[in-house]
Amino acid sequence: MDFIQLVISGLANGCVYGLIALGFVLIYKATEAVNFAQGDFMMIGAFVCLGFTNSDFLGLNFWLSIVLAMGVMAILGYLFDWGILRHMSGQSQTSIVILTIAVGFILRFLAGSIWSHEPVSLETPFAGEYVRAGGLVLGVDEILIIVVTILLTFGLYLFFSRTKLGVAMQAASQNQLAAYYMGIPVKRIQSLVWALSGVVAAVAGILFASKGAIDPASGLLGIKAFAAAAIGGFGSLPGALVGGLIIGLIEPLSARYAPDGFAGIARIAPYAILIIVLIFRPGGLFSQTQKKKV
Repeated sequence: MDFIQLVISGLANGCVYGLIALGFVLIYKATEAVNFAQGDFMMIGAFVCLGFTNSDFLGLNFWLSIVLAMGVMAILGYLFDWGILRHMSGQSQTSIVILTIAVGFILRFLAGSIWSHEPVSLETPFAGEYVRAGGLVLGVDEILIIVVTILLTFGLYLFFSRTKLGVAMQAASQNQLAAYYMGIPVKRIQSLVWALSGVVAAVAGILFASKGAIDPASGLLGIKAFAAAAIGGFGSLPGALVGGLIIGLIEPLSARYAPDGFAGIARIAPYAILIIVLIFRPGGLFSQTQKKKV
């Protein structure tokens, strides 16, 4: 039973990592840029929802706060691309990476200035609720994290495969010049991808905050999510989720079953897995390098 309990808890954490990794992959597929502030977008999304919900002045319904937080993060993502990244057109990818790292520092500073640097809990209707199944005691928050992640991933799959906008986003990511000649507004599509990644980050942040306290340093989870995206393959949405689940599972299991004297192995286990994957499969488990159209 302890093993199953650890697996379920690991899956819940892995879903959060996977959702943040989805944001990495969405942006990379559209622009071939890596947004190292994605974890901080997640953190800001959680704090925005917390501000709508916990505020004595607003005190909005939790479910309404989720929708508003997703809208705010969509706008933030869109404006970030429209107001900043478009002006860096032609710059090296290294410059964009440095920019996103700097933005992450700024977001953590702003979050600490507005909401404080102390851990804060998000008030949810299911806080402290549990479901008992046999000898298992499952937190409702963990069950919701897994269910929402599955639904969101399936929704993104349908979006990219069945809608005109989703197909246009895929076309722009495959070949921007060809997409432009086909009449697709590539720059606007890229901004919409950033908006979508902001929505996904908000969902990940809210799910993370519903499971425990949130603080500005939570944005550093983006490092683990980056590892998850690299393990799964930067060109693959399912790969991002699988990479997140691998990291989510390896952490509690390695901490629980590590030999004596290796209690801290859980901290490095995700990155050890990353190194192994990159050695034997540099493109990630779901590498799509050969599938990219030119």
